[in-house]
Amino acid sequence: MTGNYPPKRNNSNNQFIFGIRAIIEAITSGKEIETLYVQRGLTGDLYQELKKVVAEHEISAQFVPVEKLDRMTPKNHQGAVAVISPIIYHKIENIIPEIYEKGEVPLILLLDSVTDVRNMGAIARTAECAGVHAIVVPGKGSAQINADAVKTSAGALYKIPVCRHDNFVQTVKFLQESGLQIVCCTEKTNDYIYKPDYTAPTAIVMGSEDEGIRNELIRTADYLAKIPMFGEIESLNVSVSAGVILYEAIRQRQ
Repeated sequence: MTGNYPPKRNNSNNQFIFGIRAIIEAITSGKEIETLYVQRGLTGDLYQELKKVVAEHEISAQFVPVEKLDRMTPKNHQGAVAVISPIIYHKIENIIPEIYEKGEVPLILLLDSVTDVRNMGAIARTAECAGVHAIVVPGKGSAQINADAVKTSAGALYKIPVCRHDNFVQTVKFLQESGLQIVCCTEKTNDYIYKPDYTAPTAIVMGSEDEGIRNELIRTADYLAKIPMFGEIESLNVSVSAGVILYEAIRQRQ
């Protein structure tokens, strides 16, 4: 669970559902939940039912003060507000076998806690243009895939599979066991992005705007690679960086 609080409702284009019963029905009917906010200290039989349904569908919840929920809706939210996702999430465990069955070489993009929705959309647009097979994002601590992200992606988020997984380290290990090399795009190396052989099955990891890739993911990587920088500014925007390394991979594959 995280301590991040939701924005005011009038600042978002997301579709909200409020009320525990309504949220339970939405989940059981197959709606994709982008984010679930639950009042701290909530109790009762109905909450226990929600808790059970959330666990069964592997949905992450953020526990927030009731004041935050009141900001999102003036109506009786019963201590729970959910945001419906505009896309359907996939499982990377299902995507990888399909890629191999088609006789293609996997190219996967993992986004470790990219939090800006416009960066998310821009990256998805570039990834779709580059022929990336899937984007993987964490279940918590990532930008919401909302109307702004979809608009910035020029609709790419409707076309490229997006997978959401809570345990990124476990996901990386699954990819390695499936024959993919892990390339972390990070400044914490002397090797440039041109060194890895991207003609092999590859998953590229991009880090958050502020802190980059987490050390626990860097330790699992097969390669660390940085983009050469010659100016006084020390780093590129993450969406630009993603485009640079992805098209180096495409250049090698042509």
